[in-house]
Amino acid sequence: MTTLGWVQIALFALCTLALTPLVGAYLLRTFDGRFTWLAFIERPLYRAAGVNPALGQDWRTYALSLLAFSAVGTVVTYLGLRLQGLLPFNPQALPGVVPRQAFETSVSFATNTNWQSYVAETTMSYLSQMSQLAYHNFVSAAAGLGVALALTRGIAHRRDASNPAAPATVGNFWVDLVRGTLYVLLPGSLLLALAFVSQGVIQTFAPALTLGTLEGAKQMLALGPVASQEAIKQLGTNGGGFFNANSAHPFENPTPLANWLQMLAIFAIPAGLTWTFGCMVRAPRHGWSLWAAMMLLFAGGAAATYAAEAAGNPLHAARGLDVHASATQSGGNMEGKEVRFGIAASTLFATVTTDASCGAVNAMHDSFTPLGGLVPMINMQLGEVIFGGVGAGLYGMLVMVVITVFIAGLMVGRTPEYLGKRIRSREIRMAMLYALVFPLVVLPLTALGLATAGGLAGLNNAGPHGLSEVLYAFTSTGANNGSAFAGLTGTSTFYNVTLGLAMLAGRFAMIVPALALAGFLAEQEPSPETAGTFPVSGPLFVLLLIGVIAIVGALTFFPALALGPVVEHLLLASGRLF
Repeated sequence: MTTLGWVQIALFALCTLALTPLVGAYLLRTFDGRFTWLAFIERPLYRAAGVNPALGQDWRTYALSLLAFSAVGTVVTYLGLRLQGLLPFNPQALPGVVPRQAFETSVSFATNTNWQSYVAETTMSYLSQMSQLAYHNFVSAAAGLGVALALTRGIAHRRDASNPAAPATVGNFWVDLVRGTLYVLLPGSLLLALAFVSQGVIQTFAPALTLGTLEGAKQMLALGPVASQEAIKQLGTNGGGFFNANSAHPFENPTPLANWLQMLAIFAIPAGLTWTFGCMVRAPRHGWSLWAAMMLLFAGGAAATYAAEAAGNPLHAARGLDVHASATQSGGNMEGKEVRFGIAASTLFATVTTDASCGAVNAMHDSFTPLGGLVPMINMQLGEVIFGGVGAGLYGMLVMVVITVFIAGLMVGRTPEYLGKRIRSREIRMAMLYALVFPLVVLPLTALGLATAGGLAGLNNAGPHGLSEVLYAFTSTGANNGSAFAGLTGTSTFYNVTLGLAMLAGRFAMIVPALALAGFLAEQEPSPETAGTFPVSGPLFVLLLIGVIAIVGALTFFPALALGPVVEHLLLASGRLF
């Protein structure tokens, strides 16, 4: 570990802090309708779709709209990938994607996961990258943003005293989708793409180049419209790379500044949403408490990952090798990392991308030390609440807040209340259903992968590391993250189908309970705060919230983690794993 490494982590946290109110204020003005500078595009879209933007939806209608929109998009993308060979902008004349891969990929991008079990530059045409995949990068992120806003509106909703029979609405899915895309993701991606181009990220429609090497062999140099795809990949917490090496590829991430911008783009909207939430529910201190809980969890993970990777492989130290950083060597574990980033920037990127369910990587997580790889896995298993994906991080954290307030109410013998709304049986049922879906998806599918011939056929490593690879794959897809312990061969019918199912359940089986919770809270009459109301701001609440997240999230997966990365670390430390 070096002072410069710790300074990078601290500086990133400060930059995130500075961005939070700026992005949050912009999001607030976007979704309360104060921004109208793109109304000439927005209004014709509503008219063409037959949508009345002034008409709100209850939670059921909102959920059905989101599910129908996502289903149609998935089918269209599947057909587009299958017919890729007949479509234009395909200079390499790539054939249509095989059915099992087209299913997994269409589901992956529709669920904001962007898991890629294929070599992107030799599988997807330019048209597929720009239309089928990039389209979902925008709309899946906007849909997640809408769910977070719907839950926020449910908490903030106050019945109209002049019309008490009016339905309790949580917003309009189509309006949230259009505004999130037009005012947030498109302009943000345009500015970010220009910044990436200035750093050397390529943007071209030229076909791949075939070059001669010094040894006299031939090598294909893949090109393409990368900067535009890279921008929404990070800003929308999507993660799917134009190249198979993702953000480790010099055409996607050529400089330390580009690397820094990518990490900030991943956290920008999720962090800003905490500020937006605080303003919408008229409790700004509570919004900052959510931010503080997220930042403390992030800082702990970043520090632990950096410490594990800077310490290096325990086998090397046990055999007397010098693993310390010095003027002549990087020290630590540099396996699978780019020299231009080093250990600190690589581990920081790994922490950011697994905190925010982005899935982009600038280093090979499979090459991390057991404890270094353990932290990214736990980041996802906590439930996508450490800033999380666009929208998904906030609504995941709010579910944890509801559970925390319920537990606090039980501790003092009072009916739990949260910002004037009572947490009754149906609200806590939806919150617990949300919390239970993820482990019910990940753990059985991991067991299936380790107990069947189809699952074991994809393993390239035996023992605890092989278990970690399978567990990481289903954790990543169930959390809609998309990063991988890439030692697992996922291009088989077994993994294409099971990982696709994990992505569908991890997205939509959790969104529906979150929207139901929004609707139940919106239907309530607010209760005034009393002396017995549990405060939801301040250090005590932050610590209690972190404790509940750790108990509900991490401890659920502890037995599996103990058999995977923990055992691998103990074997390495004892010198028994070679």
